[in-house]
Amino acid sequence: MVNFEGEFQDINEGQLQFIKNVIEEKGFKDSKVVIAPAGIAGDNYAANVKRIKVEGENGQLSIIAKIAPTNEMVRKRVNVTTMFGNEHLIYTEFLPKLLQLQKQVGTPDEDLVKFPKCYGTNIEEPNEVILLEDLKELGFSIQDRFNSLSDESVSSVLKNLAIYHSLSYVLKSKEPDTYNYFKDNLKDMWGAMAELPEEELAYFSQLEEFIMQMVDDPEHKKLIKNRVVEIAPRAAKMSKFENGSRFAVIQHGDAWTNNIMFKFDGETLKEAILIDYQVAKNASPANDLLYMIFNCTDHETRLKNFYNWLDYYHSELDKSLSNYGLKANYLYPRDQLDADLKRYGKLQFGCSLLLCSVLSAKPEEAAKFKESMQNENIEEAMDPMMNLQLETMERIKKRINGVIESYLEFGLL
Repeated sequence: MVNFEGEFQDINEGQLQFIKNVIEEKGFKDSKVVIAPAGIAGDNYAANVKRIKVEGENGQLSIIAKIAPTNEMVRKRVNVTTMFGNEHLIYTEFLPKLLQLQKQVGTPDEDLVKFPKCYGTNIEEPNEVILLEDLKELGFSIQDRFNSLSDESVSSVLKNLAIYHSLSYVLKSKEPDTYNYFKDNLKDMWGAMAELPEEELAYFSQLEEFIMQMVDDPEHKKLIKNRVVEIAPRAAKMSKFENGSRFAVIQHGDAWTNNIMFKFDGETLKEAILIDYQVAKNASPANDLLYMIFNCTDHETRLKNFYNWLDYYHSELDKSLSNYGLKANYLYPRDQLDADLKRYGKLQFGCSLLLCSVLSAKPEEAAKFKESMQNENIEEAMDPMMNLQLETMERIKKRINGVIESYLEFGLL
């Protein structure tokens, strides 16, 4: 008999039953199971993330559980069905397929695509659950989202993305039907928002208004105008375009600081691993690069390293493709990457502005953001934004100005 202890009041009956079944299948029939929150508020907005510690005669097991919210308003706002469906497909089919491709050509261990083991997924609405290996047990941790990632950390993530993207090209080249299966079944979360009723989209214009109030320069205000409001329709348009593009890959889609775990040995970085594939879909590699670089670093770090990072990414892409006798210059030429960065600039500029407040909020403020998603009234849902601490406002302001200055500096607008 599995006995639950700890904080599981916000997990519904169907979800608990699924967790119990998986634990028993793992050989922990008579075990003590302690459930606690994983991380702090602001680490994850679309799911309720728990750490489940299992103790039984067969030893111990630590599981990370991503639990879908059951509140109807939240489910609609964050598109829960799409997000859990995407992640289920990535962990159960797509990532194992990429690993299989690598093992077929004897890829060395350090270059294998890295992801947590998946212990089980349930995508029955509204009881969605994804159970994953607890990477903390292997010495991985998340870096502080208030600080810029270092050049070394960014390079490590870029290598991961280059390997991950390269395997989409390999799959397209060797098994085009398999690639198309994933392309067709991964749903576009941002694009789907364009279908939301008018009153829901008002949230974007309220946020844009808030962001514009944060900047003093009238020219900067002009640059922000319509960028946040247009995110959903622009994303939907880009998805249609990428559908027929030979350069598209299955993107990660959400590579910001809280979705990347790092393993250090003292001060030395050993490896990075990407988690959270809820926004994965068919898209340009440039989308992932802009999202990661602009949401994980500050203006100063970007100024020093931006062009080197792009060169490094492209060389790692080529290196991974060469294991299959393929060349980046043919499959995704460097000038195509540069063109895509410009093409995706406006969309990702809007996304980075949108995320400035989320990335800068303190845990207690982030908890209020998450709670406010349950409000049907948009004005009330925006309330937490209007009551941020002064220190947070300063952080948001600095981040917004940094994003604007970088986009102008690199000619991406």
